[in-house]
Amino acid sequence: MAFYHLFISIFFSFTLFTTTFSLHEPDPDSISTVYELLPKYGLPSGLLPNTVTNFTISDDGRFVVHLSKSCYIEFDYLVYYETTISGRIGYGAITELKGIQVKRLFIWLDVDEIKVDLPPSDSIYFKVGFINKKLDIDQFKTVHSCDDNGVSGGSCGDSWKSFLKKGQLQGMMDEAEMLITE
Repeated sequence: MAFYHLFISIFFSFTLFTTTFSLHEPDPDSISTVYELLPKYGLPSGLLPNTVTNFTISDDGRFVVHLSKSCYIEFDYLVYYETTISGRIGYGAITELKGIQVKRLFIWLDVDEIKVDLPPSDSIYFKVGFINKKLDIDQFKTVHSCDDNGVSGGSCGDSWKSFLKKGQLQGMMDEAEMLITE
């Protein structure tokens, strides 16, 4: 009888472990698009532009995504996507990220990691070097179209006008001061 209880205990423990593991690590072979893959890992599907041509993912979470062209998307910040993006995906996070950059002030910085809160909240975090930037996750819930150039508004003149808008310059100065004092 003790053997029976031990067997049942081991069986339920194994079943619970495999069920929990499968909730956090989807089977990559059962997913047809990268836009389906991201939500299965607790990430919004709009992290990547609409120009993905194909992707591969290995059992350890390493992935490579190919875009038809490099491009830009304007979120709270201007983001640049190279034609090849790679990293390691796990539940709630992308680490070892290569191929995505964000423009701050007048320089482009590599995005190293993307994470969400667990349990999910309204925030997403982008790690750029040693800085974590918290953003509203809503802007990443839909897949966005790419722009071929990094100038929002269509011309350099429009870009300077948006830069010189009231408060924009002050916000950049405040951010620069924050970077220097950290």
